[in-house]
Amino acid sequence: MPNGLRIIQTLPPDVVHLIAAGEVIDSLAAVLRELVENALDAGATRISVSVWPQLWRVRVADNGCGMDVQNLQQAATAHSTSKIHNVYDLWNITSLGFRGEALHSLAQLSQLEIRSRVAEGEGWCAKYNSQGEAVQVQPTAIAPGTIVTVCDLFERWKPRRQGLPNVSQQVKNIQQMIQHIALCHPHVLWQVEQDDRPWFKITPGQSAQQILPQILRGVKGGDLEALTLSVSEAESISLVLGLPDRCHRQRPDWIKVAVNGRCVRSPELEQTIIAGFARTLPRDRYPVCLLHLRISPEQIDWNRHPAKAEIYLKNINQWQERIKEAIAQGLQLNPETTPDAAQHRVTQLLKASEEKGAYHVNPNPEENSQSGSRAQPLHLRAVAQVSQMYIVAEHPNGLWLVEQHIAHERILYEQLCDRWQLVPIEPAIVLNQLTPAQLEQLNRLGLDIQPFGSELWAVRTLPELLAERDDCADALIELSLGGDLQQAQVATACRSAIRNGTPLTLPQMQDILDRWQRTRNPRTCPHGRPIYLSLEESSLARFFRRHWVIGKSHGI
Repeated sequence: MPNGLRIIQTLPPDVVHLIAAGEVIDSLAAVLRELVENALDAGATRISVSVWPQLWRVRVADNGCGMDVQNLQQAATAHSTSKIHNVYDLWNITSLGFRGEALHSLAQLSQLEIRSRVAEGEGWCAKYNSQGEAVQVQPTAIAPGTIVTVCDLFERWKPRRQGLPNVSQQVKNIQQMIQHIALCHPHVLWQVEQDDRPWFKITPGQSAQQILPQILRGVKGGDLEALTLSVSEAESISLVLGLPDRCHRQRPDWIKVAVNGRCVRSPELEQTIIAGFARTLPRDRYPVCLLHLRISPEQIDWNRHPAKAEIYLKNINQWQERIKEAIAQGLQLNPETTPDAAQHRVTQLLKASEEKGAYHVNPNPEENSQSGSRAQPLHLRAVAQVSQMYIVAEHPNGLWLVEQHIAHERILYEQLCDRWQLVPIEPAIVLNQLTPAQLEQLNRLGLDIQPFGSELWAVRTLPELLAERDDCADALIELSLGGDLQQAQVATACRSAIRNGTPLTLPQMQDILDRWQRTRNPRTCPHGRPIYLSLEESSLARFFRRHWVIGKSHGI
């Protein structure tokens, strides 16, 4: 937001020389980016964008603080800005624009006209020559704010037009650019026209969680989780992430990183986001996630890229750790109530069924996943089992169906990640006709495997979870077929988890529910399958028409 009306002045040479600006106006989208950022710096909450791609013309109107006639005359001269004044300001940038080049470049590359009015003054219209000098200034009727019109872009630079993508691609770039900025500034109303016809509109919201469903087809507000974590008084991490059991993408095209109000490219942080969703999504699928960092200006160097699309971020390793923690918190189940400290938990060892795949209650909750202290469980109460496959759980706000096999698989997988323990077995398991690649894979996983005869090998250690099973040979063949340790852990957890079709008692079901809620990523199994289906009380009320007045429904 602007701090009152500030004076536009030419930057001193020592500041100009420090700014690695280059050429920032290289397309219609770049024009709009610079104009929209100026509008946001002026405190605009309503921005109207009009584009005429075939005519190489754009217009941006805002309701910001506007400019008086003196500032209007100075606005398009080289390196003129109201946002920084000296070298110190260059390292403490809080505005989106600061180089003082955009309007001057536009004056060189197009026919530039600016109309502007401060709140308690009259409106003025200025037209500029190719040097950025205001050659015509006259009063005009205009609401407080600014309207910038750019006509005949690159008319004097025809080769520049020829090197640009076709019109449809430029239009797509414009839409994407506005969407990215809207996500970073959710309080702004956007009205966009193309060729004098409405194109799209983005209504304001409290956070990007309300903006993303307007942009990304098929995504609803309930598919997203938003959280903001304070790092210090001036720094924070905001996340809007797609819940992995509800939305994900074929490509990593909706992994967005923003810093201080601007989307940027940061391969390191993008990979951190992808790693944070590891083993929560189906194979070859990518998360939907917007990460917005608010960072002290002195921690950022914006001069790495002419369009400020890439930055140098100090202490990036520390930020990566904080981002991982934020994603882990966002992927937790969100309890609507804080459970009682004395909430009942099953601690008695139940007699296990002798059937294959029978489920054993863990008598020691401390041996559960190390994430147990991180998440508070919901008030889920097991009430029944459906088709010996789904646990019916009552929740204070409705009913949940939990798939017993993959819930247990998630529990076991995280236990294996925290403690991949190999134990000796007696007698050894004998495998035959293993290929050299299979032998190498079993050795890579740390198993003790020795020759035992002609094309026979004896395996004398196993992952602890497999050691008690009677299908160990099949499990070992599965582990030998490839993959890293993580894939082996997934395969072990899947094979060791309770099978669907296994009858469970209510205490056994409750134990699965309690332990599953305490996992780090309770929404999906390690393969990315959703674990539960929630039927909220509000949805049940709508379905059963409980809002009806009974007398009226009977015709009384």
